[in-house]
Amino acid sequence: MPRFSGAKTVRSWIGRSIVEPTASRVRRGSRPRIEASARGGDQAEGAGSASGAGPTDGRVTRRMLMARGLGLLGLCGFASAGYAAGVEPHSLTVTRYRPALPRWPAGRRLTITVISDLHAGGPNMGHEQVRRVVEVANLQSSDLVVLLGDYFATHRFVTERVPHKVWAAELARLHAPLGVWAVIGNHDWWHDVEGVRRALAEVEIPVLENEARLLGAPGRRFWLAGLGDQLAYRLGHRQFRGVDDLPGTLASIDTDDPVVLLAHEPDIFPQVPDRVAITLAGHTHGGQIRVPLIWHELVPSAYGARFAYGHIVEENRHMIVSGGLGTSIVPLRFRMPPEIVGVELGI
Repeated sequence: MPRFSGAKTVRSWIGRSIVEPTASRVRRGSRPRIEASARGGDQAEGAGSASGAGPTDGRVTRRMLMARGLGLLGLCGFASAGYAAGVEPHSLTVTRYRPALPRWPAGRRLTITVISDLHAGGPNMGHEQVRRVVEVANLQSSDLVVLLGDYFATHRFVTERVPHKVWAAELARLHAPLGVWAVIGNHDWWHDVEGVRRALAEVEIPVLENEARLLGAPGRRFWLAGLGDQLAYRLGHRQFRGVDDLPGTLASIDTDDPVVLLAHEPDIFPQVPDRVAITLAGHTHGGQIRVPLIWHELVPSAYGARFAYGHIVEENRHMIVSGGLGTSIVPLRFRMPPEIVGVELGI
């Protein structure tokens, strides 16, 4: 596994809001608080002392501490599992970044909404939740919307199938002055890439696969480049062959205008030259289940947690990795809520 190589996660400015069904705002960092009822506890101890059923001198024994500690751990584990299955995967946050990019002209303002890893399908990303994602994304009123792949759920715990035509019809409601653009993800390739291509084509969402398009008005132009998937073909255990062609993609860029690169997986980042102003990626789900000490082992990347999540800067090159929206392998999320990413450039 490659070494960390001095990589660092930088948040020059980041904001996060939690979007509730009632459109209320919740303070960043808030978490459900679990309170254990102690009703009758003191009375029970007093009664036990009076009847001789317990310690008569008020001491707390080691056995009592161990029993209470194990009980608390069990309660916390049960509550955390319930939260990871029934609460957090159904939430929705909007995370905003305003990175200062050396390769982006000052004053050339561009806003981008990033939707990654939708994985449409129940229990946590049913049709209604997909619709909610689209509605919240449209509220951002960005200049550009990008879709970073993995559009339908493929895990074994799917409780509601969302057909390609259904999720694609919802994504067709996205609107932005500079358009809605897509790349293809690894799960799309592994399970039904042609079906995904047809679904996006039918709703006229263009797919960028090793190509770049020049967008924007004169004086405000930029290149939007999309990379083919890096894990498209499974060859064996942890062995893949991609369809990505970064050199060919960048070779098609023939002006000095800045470049925004779309890639499903972030692992391409060490190869991205500083000619690219910013890379936008998904795939990792931010680790999806961020259990302390072990979450980095859950990041599906050859680089471990190096490119797991957030605004990453290496050697003056910038990448933002979305935590995604749906779930993979298991329908659980813990300390990594589903998110729509908003990026504002040229501040």
